[in-house]
Parts: sequence; structure tokens; C-alpha cells
Amino acid sequence: MKTNTINKKEIEKFSKIAEEWWNPQGKFKPLHKFNPIRISYIKDNIMSSFNLRNNNKPLEKIKILDIGCGGGLLCEPMLRMGADVVGIDASNKNINVAKLHAKKNNLNIKYICTSPENFKTEKKFDVILNMEIVEHVDDIDLFLKSSSKLLKRNGLMFVATLNKTLKSYIFAIIGAEYIMRWLPIGTHDWEKFVKPEDLTVILQKYNLKLDSLDGMKFNLIKDKWSLSRDTSINYIGKFIKN
Repeated sequence: MKTNTINKKEIEKFSKIAEEWWNPQGKFKPLHKFNPIRISYIKDNIMSSFNLRNNNKPLEKIKILDIGCGGGLLCEPMLRMGADVVGIDASNKNINVAKLHAKKNNLNIKYICTSPENFKTEKKFDVILNMEIVEHVDDIDLFLKSSSKLLKRNGLMFVATLNKTLKSYIFAIIGAEYIMRWLPIGTHDWEKFVKPEDLTVILQKYNLKLDSLDGMKFNLIKDKWSLSRDTSINYIGKFIKN
């Protein structure tokens, strides 16, 4: 039985390019373009679920855990909106980049180099972010089970990943990696992509019920991401813990 979700090859892959996290024109350029839609989706859903007011700090007092936080691209905007943020990542290099960037910007974010099954904490979180991470872990079942243990009852878990379809293979791998060169070749492994129904079944075992599922699509002409009904490539789900 596996007791670890860390995929060493995946960690090495991202550690090699860790210095690039905050360069909007660098290796993580697609993620910088992706970030605004992720931020607004998370913010809007947290606000409606917890009946929060839209003021300067709309996420005030909400405890968020960002799993696989990378260089902190989501942690920082969440903190700026008033949330209490912890970011964890299995890559030490990613964590060091995130710590440095937060310190430079005077942001009080707690960053820890760990994975959810090894994360020792007494407190549980209102919100857990698993964004573009489940397709890089070694054991998705154990990863989601460990993540769910860190979530409060009635808490929210957001999972964003890639669907396992022919379309996702053509667009996310052949298109994005080989033709457009948006991502380094080998960023994704289609075998590790997850169908929404499979994700839902796993999370149901750990008392997480699907509340909403949305697709995300990229408009080449406008050069921006938007929400969509089409979940055949990128999708994001909001799950509520019973």
C-alpha cells in the first residue's frame, strides 16, 4: 500500500524551472494568463458559499490551504483579499521561491515543503485548493484522501485539472507543448489526466460532494481564458465536505 503521493520525476521537472515562477513571459507564462480566471472563480464561489460581503477584503478570516502552491501565484492574491493562507509544495525550490517573493512583498504567508499526507497540522481549513496538481501526483486516491482530512466540515475543495479525452491530448499536449511551445515538452502525461466523473467518484468516498463543474477555455484571438460549459479539456470543480 502506498503511503506517499510524491512523484519524484514531476518534482524534479518543476524544481528545474522554479526560478521562472514570477516571470510572466517565462516558462509559466500560460499559468499567468490562466491566473485571473482561477482567482475570480475561487473568490466568487467562496463568497457565495460563505455569504461574504464584497468589500476590500472579501475573503477575510477564511483559512485557505493551497496544495502544490508552486511559487505562490494563487497564495498571494488570496492573502491580498484577506484570507489566512498556507501554501504547501513537495518541491523545496518552489517553496523557497514562494517564501522569497512573499517576503519581498511584505506578505505573511506560511509556506511549508511537504505533501498533504505528510502535513502535520492541528487546524483544519475552510478551503483547499488543488489547482493543476492532481495530474502530477503519484497516487491520486491517497492524495485526495489526505487533502480531504485537512478540510473542515462544510468546507470547500476546488480541483482544477485536465480531462482525459482525445481533445485534451490534441490541444493540451500536441498543441500546447509541441506546436505552440507554450509549455516545455513533457509537462503533461495524458495517462495521468482525470475524467470529471472519476474525480467525483474518488472524492465521494471521502465525503466530498460535487457542487459545480465548469470548463475553462482559451480564446486565441482575445488571448485570454474564460469559463465555459465545455469540460472536455480544462475543467474546475467545487466540492463541499459533508
